[in-house]
Amino acid sequence: MQTEINEYISESVEDTERIAAELSSLMKKGDFYAMYGDLGAGKTAFVRGFVGALGGAEKVKSPTYAIVNVYRTEKMTVNHFDMYRIKGEEDLESCGFYDYLESGVTICEWSENIPFALPEEYTRIEITKIPEKENARKIVISKIKC
Repeated sequence: MQTEINEYISESVEDTERIAAELSSLMKKGDFYAMYGDLGAGKTAFVRGFVGALGGAEKVKSPTYAIVNVYRTEKMTVNHFDMYRIKGEEDLESCGFYDYLESGVTICEWSENIPFALPEEYTRIEITKIPEKENARKIVISKIKC
């Protein structure tokens, strides 16, 4: 069941980062953010804005090959997962996915690959390109409660 749907239009990478920074002010330990969007949609830029607003000094990059990057910020640990290469439960267990969930905030790119592992309550972030404008994105953020 979806509740509290918020929709934003981002005109630039900086807008995307700003929107994410606003969202980060609402987070608390144990929160889970499931991200959806095509390649190049701006998922990593969104995470960069989120981590930066929490006081993270590290350079945020896509965890495509590492599966997870952990950012220890001034306010909270952020576990940034990329599920693009995850094929099932065994892959999640082998990367220690479940061990990270309570250690801070978890943000997962390519969450459509792990519907079986999403928690009962999470925030869904869907980013889509707006074809008419080169750098514009539509960002839909909704709370999900199963």
